[in-house]
Amino acid sequence: MRVEVSDITFNILDDGPKDAPAVVFIHPLGTSLRIWDDVCAQMPKTLRLIRYDTRGHGASDVPPAPYSMGQLIRDAEQILDHLNIKDCVCVGAGLGGLIAQGLAVKRLDQIRAMVLCGTAAKIGIPAQWAKRIQQIETKGLPSMAPTLSALNFGRATQNTPLAQFWANALAYSDPIGYNATCTAISGTDFYTPTSGLRLPTLGLCGIDDRVTPPDLMRETIDLIPGARFELLRRSGHFPMIETPDAFAAHLNTFLREISHA
Repeated sequence: MRVEVSDITFNILDDGPKDAPAVVFIHPLGTSLRIWDDVCAQMPKTLRLIRYDTRGHGASDVPPAPYSMGQLIRDAEQILDHLNIKDCVCVGAGLGGLIAQGLAVKRLDQIRAMVLCGTAAKIGIPAQWAKRIQQIETKGLPSMAPTLSALNFGRATQNTPLAQFWANALAYSDPIGYNATCTAISGTDFYTPTSGLRLPTLGLCGIDDRVTPPDLMRETIDLIPGARFELLRRSGHFPMIETPDAFAAHLNTFLREISHA
């Protein structure tokens, strides 16, 4: 489905009964909504499952740089308003986890609970992001994709066809959208606003995550009173595709615990 909001067109998947409790999935940097395929296949058919490609990613439009995190959050807000979504559970990974935190601070009417995966209140430092952006501008995204993609996978999936598939997907991503999103992440620090959140939250992190290591992610989850943190074995930064069965099991348990399933 193609939906125009924020003056650009987004690629959206909206599955399940339209009057059912909604679960909204927001993907990590350099991927697309397809990264949730194996998890969504294991979700109850009684839920409304919504996924979208963020601006500059997948089949959504790639507007000119720069992007800001506030802009990415407004995109999510307006997409949910367009779809008439209230009281959803927002599942955000990496970039998507930052968007979920910002949206929860801004629109608690839209989000009643969060599942954060491989993310943090602040990811990296500006100098690291500036170096990555410069390397991509100089060398091109195809030449950098193998190195960048390798960081996302744990030891169990490092040299598999799965890792190669997502490395190829990254190589053919739009470099403008990728770098503009890197700029948005670079300028984001949600430690203070996230510490003010009071909503059911589950944190999931691959034990081999080298992008947002478990200690960093646990620090963010601990900002939210009552939040729970779970480690996923045999997984790196992308447990939704490395260990989708375990990811889906934790997610479904959480949904039952908060009476959302």
